Amino acid sequence: MELYLITILLFLPLLGAASMWGHSLAFLHRVPLERIREHYRWIALVIAGLEFLISLILLFKFDSSKSEPQFQLNIPWIEGLGAHFHLGVDGISLWLVVLTTFLLPIAILVTWRVNNNVRAYFTTLFLLETGIIGVFVSLDMLLFYLFWEMSIIPMGFLIGVWGAEREHRVHATIKFLIFTVVGSLFMLVGIIGVFYYSGATTFDLLEITQTLQSNRAAGRELIPANLAVWFWLAFALGFFVKIPIWPLHAWLPETYVQAPTSGSIMMAGVMAKMGAYGLMRFNLPLFPDVSMKFAPWVMALAVIGLIYGALLAIVQTDLKRLVAYSSLSHLGYVILGIFAFTSQSMQGALFQMINHGISTGALFVCVGLITQRRQTREISEFGGMATQMPGYSTAFMIIAFSSLGLPLLNGFIGEILILVGTFSSSVPYSKVFAVIGAAGVVLASIYILWKMQRVLFGAVTKEENKELEDLTRRERVALIPMVALAIVLGVTPMVFLRASDRTVNQVRTAVVQQSSK
Repeated sequence: MELYLITILLFLPLLGAASMWGHSLAFLHRVPLERIREHYRWIALVIAGLEFLISLILLFKFDSSKSEPQFQLNIPWIEGLGAHFHLGVDGISLWLVVLTTFLLPIAILVTWRVNNNVRAYFTTLFLLETGIIGVFVSLDMLLFYLFWEMSIIPMGFLIGVWGAEREHRVHATIKFLIFTVVGSLFMLVGIIGVFYYSGATTFDLLEITQTLQSNRAAGRELIPANLAVWFWLAFALGFFVKIPIWPLHAWLPETYVQAPTSGSIMMAGVMAKMGAYGLMRFNLPLFPDVSMKFAPWVMALAVIGLIYGALLAIVQTDLKRLVAYSSLSHLGYVILGIFAFTSQSMQGALFQMINHGISTGALFVCVGLITQRRQTREISEFGGMATQMPGYSTAFMIIAFSSLGLPLLNGFIGEILILVGTFSSSVPYSKVFAVIGAAGVVLASIYILWKMQRVLFGAVTKEENKELEDLTRRERVALIPMVALAIVLGVTPMVFLRASDRTVNQVRTAVVQQSSK
């Protein structure tokens, strides 16, 4: 059973999608359309819930004392190319898999009343989940690329078919596809280049990494230094676009705004983490010396994006666009922590990936719920929600404060680890970058507190706001777990940090030691 846990996680969503299309609906031919839609909604929720429970089994059976991937399955896939169906999870990918399975049921609940092509909608969400989980568990480079591309297509359909505004969503979809597909093509060049120059007979990532590291330790570089730089850049471009890092962020604001609430949750919650995960999985262990050489430049781009996103968030009048720019700003901390190359900063970066997925995902839930009620995202149209919707306002405040980094909430732990770790890093100018990053926290307090004041407090001046309903039972089921996790991770962060410590330090040590040879 343990051997096939990851395989079950990977293919259960596909089975759920197939069950919607494959089972006979003959008995429903005289049933009202809304009953049929309800039927599909419950199938989707049950499958997504079961998927989350299986990921919890994976979490509880994971041995945090080991740094190598666990629950591995390795069988031949395309023997002529040396590609294998090689799956596994370690301390880096484990929490990202759990986060993915946690967010999908929430995305289903908050878009429960979608009426446009309901069966296709939930099928698209399941395909997206399979692609994202596949990225996090693939230990074969070709398999990784397959799932990477697989995750792009359903997200494009989510935006283009179920997006917000017809005249803008197609443009947002095209922009998203151009940026992400072109970026992934650069990554494919890097994969082929590493495979060729490593002399490997397989695309197995663990084997290739071990070969390169052992030869480097013996004083031999299989990949010429000038080519290693270009291969590093090829991988980095694909991952930087997905995060996204400034100035490759141009697709983000419009895409986040035009995506349906479920798309925004999954895109900000886990798809953005695919890029940061790829940097830790590919760029750092395969090219430690190049990673160290480029670290100051990447950290500079991270803090530029951090400040840039915060400044743009301050001037937004559209609530969802504000959250989109705040997401760009907070992801800057993740990149800053990864390339500071200290144990604290890298642990903080991984912890912040999870925090960002919970906090930003919950913010998009809050924006989606209020938008459904008022059919507008303009901040000026709100006010006095604390009086009209006390339950909603309480959840909104907790999540906003967690995004701000208030002590005893999840965002504080990640940010403080990143900033302290960056300040103590040996990377050139790291202290300057840490100080600039701390300034980003101040800017975040401006737009977050301003947002809460305008939306939640003050007099109810709009007639439309006086009749607003507070959270329904279904909405509470979706939002309360996210609020609870923001508190739990803020109070007991070691539950997370212990599971990822050995793997993160293994990656960090490989970079620091091998780059110094």
